[in-house]
Amino acid sequence: MVECNDKKCPFHGKVRIRGKKFEGVVVSAKAEKTAIVEWERYYKLRKYERYEKRKTRVAAHNPPCINAKEGDKVVIAECRPLSRTKKFVIIEVKKE
Repeated sequence: MVECNDKKCPFHGKVRIRGKKFEGVVVSAKAEKTAIVEWERYYKLRKYERYEKRKTRVAAHNPPCINAKEGDKVVIAECRPLSRTKKFVIIEVKKE
């Protein structure tokens, strides 16, 4: 286990989780302490009375104690804005 001195960690830092939680897949973890998480949702087309798949991509804080890699299934939670683009933090890596 890596020692976590991160101020933006929900477990060892000062960030409080609030709002919604989502499950998604990490598609990019190239930036330092940041991961791009993507998940699919269904959107209803009222004109055609059918549904289409749409993808949602958000930037999430990736604390050193969690350290999610590309392809990992993760749970992210909403928190206060951590930077210009990050409003979510990874709280769990799902084991399957």
